Amino acid sequence: MYDIAVIGAGIIGCSIARALSKYRLKTVLIEKEPDVANCTTKANSAIIHAGFDAKPGTLKAKLNVLGNAAFDELCQDLDVPFKRTGSLVVALKDDEIPTIYKLHEQGKNNGVPAMKIMGPDELRQIEPNINDDAQAALYAPTCGIIGPWELAVALAENAVDNGVEILLNSEVENIIKVENGYVLFVNERNIYAKYVINCAGLHADEINNMVAAPNFQIMPRRGEYNIMDKSVGKLVNTVVFQCPSKLGKGVLVSPTVHGNLLIGPNSEDINEKDDFETTKEGLKYIYETALRSVKRLPAGFVITAFAGLRARCERGDFIIEEAPGAAGFINVAGIESPGLTAAPAIADYVLDILKKMQVEMVEKPDFIKKRRSVVRFNELTNAEKQRLIEQDSRYGKIICRCETVTEGEIVDSIHRNAGARTLDGVKRRVRPGSGRCQGGFCSPRVMEIIARELGIDIARVVKDHPESYILTAQTKELDIDNSDDSGLLT
Repeated sequence: MYDIAVIGAGIIGCSIARALSKYRLKTVLIEKEPDVANCTTKANSAIIHAGFDAKPGTLKAKLNVLGNAAFDELCQDLDVPFKRTGSLVVALKDDEIPTIYKLHEQGKNNGVPAMKIMGPDELRQIEPNINDDAQAALYAPTCGIIGPWELAVALAENAVDNGVEILLNSEVENIIKVENGYVLFVNERNIYAKYVINCAGLHADEINNMVAAPNFQIMPRRGEYNIMDKSVGKLVNTVVFQCPSKLGKGVLVSPTVHGNLLIGPNSEDINEKDDFETTKEGLKYIYETALRSVKRLPAGFVITAFAGLRARCERGDFIIEEAPGAAGFINVAGIESPGLTAAPAIADYVLDILKKMQVEMVEKPDFIKKRRSVVRFNELTNAEKQRLIEQDSRYGKIICRCETVTEGEIVDSIHRNAGARTLDGVKRRVRPGSGRCQGGFCSPRVMEIIARELGIDIARVVKDHPESYILTAQTKELDIDNSDDSGLLT
């Protein structure tokens, strides 16, 4: 029997699993996808918010500010790229200026440090490419940018370093209460746990309803984004927001932690929890709206588009509590923005709940705080590259030319704890396929490396989800009939 089962390996589940790994607890992290960070965590704005936009007194407000303060040490320990760029909420019209003053006051109530209101001259010193209509802005220096999937992977890896078991491709089909805890029916396996933590994101309400009466509903909200080439990555220096609306923080323009430019999202309430499609209308909207913030935004430099889903809840705040009528079952649900920012503080909040439940929490004296560093070949000096190649020749073989990713980096990403098993899993860890050609040249080579290192047929290598096969057979093995007079293959 496990002490604790965590359902869902997004940023919240991975944060909680890593926090639990500090204690002498037998913990399992269960994920229905073939990799961690495979749903909401992989597709969002990648912003570490300062905390001025959450309503004072809410869990969102409290945990945002606490979580933000934890990122410098956390990312240093886990070797995750993170930059405090600061953010600007820009008033583009005179009637928006009261909004930024309201946000400033709200931020002070939430405990956000060092904010200030800027006039147009000071604003343009920071952002010379800001739209000419900009009248004023709220500046928050503690805002930052990060790779959210890289953080989730690092948290999961460090959790495994410290004894947590991860079960991928493992969907929880049912849960029943037993005398000493719960039985989770996972594929064809029964998992016994004294306590369960529900971090199932978009499906958290369905997991709750397996053991307790329905008491919240998750409603997906889709946001679409564009990523632009690194050649325009310095068009802005900070995260540039427009004044928020009832649908959210609005369309932002932001540098990414890897040097690209990100614009988006729009905001659309939808019914399906797996609808990650982008739309012509949505992408047109985010581009035209972003032009209100930044002038000369070059549409021809877009290299890819994507959509993400947010787990919106009718309560309007995070749900972090023991499920009514289900002792020992903790819901961590409705974690929309600023969930990424709040993740470290959410993990601590859950630990406090467990302690109040009288769970025996004995700290490990041998807890491994830091994970093994990641080689980022393109960031090394020439001398460092040469020494590395002399130690391992695989670092001398460039697989992805756009991002200068080597075979050595790809192999390492596969063999780490919680390592990559899919094409996108490798991409999210070490970035082959993230550049201008979006994997057009390097994907076949990456697939060959995955197949070789895992000892599987290359046709079994998937892009992301279990059925997202890329190859079916050798062309000479296909039964092709050329007898159609039309000249088309049948």
